[in-house]
Amino acid sequence: MTHPTLEMYNYHAWANGVIIDRLKELPEEIYHKEIQSGFSSVSKVLSHIYLVDYGWFDIITGKSMNEALASANQLREQVETKSISEMEKIFLDLSERYKALLNSIKDIEKVIVVNNPWAGELETSVSESVLHVVTHGSYHRGNIATMLRQMGQTSVMQDYGLYLYSK
Repeated sequence: MTHPTLEMYNYHAWANGVIIDRLKELPEEIYHKEIQSGFSSVSKVLSHIYLVDYGWFDIITGKSMNEALASANQLREQVETKSISEMEKIFLDLSERYKALLNSIKDIEKVIVVNNPWAGELETSVSESVLHVVTHGSYHRGNIATMLRQMGQTSVMQDYGLYLYSK
């Protein structure tokens, strides 16, 4: 049986794919359209999800949070201007890297120390860090669903239960 944390990461990758597939069905201008919301466009929210996933990948592999933030910030402008098809590709690439990493870790409960420049030092586990990535992504996919509704579009179901049925 797959470790529950790995299964949650698989859900996260699946849900990102579901929302990206929906975005690919919509008129192209919807993706970058500026609106009044927590984020100024759907593309900025999806980029944020990707950059946080990217940063936590770096942290899980041993980089400091400052190093991870610097790498993600260097990518920000480039990622925010990508098309939805380009985003699909980089999400798939990163999820494959995550799955390989998580499957190679012998102790997913291994403690890592994260020194957050705003919140201080935290002892956490790889497992908890992955669950953070998953819940963070879920929260922001919800932002995307709301933004689509604000623009007169429908979103798509991406609940964990639906993921379980889709397997």
